[in-house]
Amino acid sequence: MYKENGCEIRDISLAPSGADKIDWVKPAMPVLTAVQKRFEAEKPLAGLKVAISIHLEAKTASFAKVLAAGGAEVSVTGCNPLSTQDDVAAALVAEGYRVNAVHGASSEEYVRHLENTLSCCPDVIVDDGGDLLSILHDTHPEYGVNLRGGCEETTTGVHRMRARSAAGLLKFPMLAVNDADSKHLFDNRFGTGQSVWDAIMHTTNYMVTGKTVVVAGYGFCGRGIAKNARGLGANVIVTEVAPHAALEAILDGNRVMPMDEACKYGDIFITATGCNKVITERHFEKMKDGAFLSNAGHFDVEVDVKALEAISVSRRQRKPGIVGYTLPSGKTLNLLAEGRLVNLAAGNGHPAEIMDMSFGLQALSVEYMAKNYAKLEKGKVYDVPRELDVEVAKLKLEGMGLSIDSLTDEQVEYLYGWGE
Repeated sequence: MYKENGCEIRDISLAPSGADKIDWVKPAMPVLTAVQKRFEAEKPLAGLKVAISIHLEAKTASFAKVLAAGGAEVSVTGCNPLSTQDDVAAALVAEGYRVNAVHGASSEEYVRHLENTLSCCPDVIVDDGGDLLSILHDTHPEYGVNLRGGCEETTTGVHRMRARSAAGLLKFPMLAVNDADSKHLFDNRFGTGQSVWDAIMHTTNYMVTGKTVVVAGYGFCGRGIAKNARGLGANVIVTEVAPHAALEAILDGNRVMPMDEACKYGDIFITATGCNKVITERHFEKMKDGAFLSNAGHFDVEVDVKALEAISVSRRQRKPGIVGYTLPSGKTLNLLAEGRLVNLAAGNGHPAEIMDMSFGLQALSVEYMAKNYAKLEKGKVYDVPRELDVEVAKLKLEGMGLSIDSLTDEQVEYLYGWGE
């Protein structure tokens, strides 16, 4: 373990490999490149400290470097013990960043890494799932002495901070980055849709064609997972609690039924609900021998792993990333990535082209929070300003070499005026 200058990572000698990964993704990230160029010239974050807790891999490292280009002192940690890539963490440390993250960290180590990251007393935080937010409110409020506000990356974290705000317990303003079009329309749907299947296919080395796939939850993540499963030739069943989402799933070409029924048919199960105990003991007992269980939600609570362990007579590591649990009946259920976020715990996460938009929006959101925090109400959750959201989409189109039409003045009047 390498512990120097406020850092804790696995092995600093891994830095060259991590640097290669960071270099590889850069050409696919034109939005971040454009933002970085402006940040280098304007230094909008000069003198500020930014703490980020996001899945620590190459695209996240690119985002950290853009913040640093804007003048920020950046402290980095992960947001899931199995998604950290140790070579990427080492590459950042080699360039002078303060990093606390280790792949496979214990619960105690993971919390320590979060706390060490916040101990810099940041001006702005970038959170993914709400762990930084929880520490700043519940265990170490002293680390928030300089805090202007923050940005939340994912659906689960947005739900948590909105609930905290509604209860009057949020101490500073936050931007719901996940809810912006440039994030959830692309990252959640197309990013999750591809990266989940990348991870499952690589980890199992099994076919998807002809399999029955059960997708729990038909939000933007579930839609992407189901769409790609259909494209791969699978028969898709969707389980839902929301009537409109269930109707949309049906009209998109999926079957819809309760999990109590779907559990009998599935070959591959993927949860994407943000809720806990979506698949539990009563479902395990009805499943096929050899079924695969995986989770695409932020926290490892959707597949009830404790219940699976309790009813199993044995367990064994069948191959990297897959543990087989044998039930009293003799059948074995295969759990991928410990029930953690499968696309990152067993894969490389979203494609660089997708994270380009998400992190480009995050960079602009950090800048906005740093400049406008005094105008924002403490304890309130704000949407990302529309102009920032549109700017990211425009930069992405430019980076792809594409252009679109513009409305004429006459068309604007026709669309938005009150006359004929």
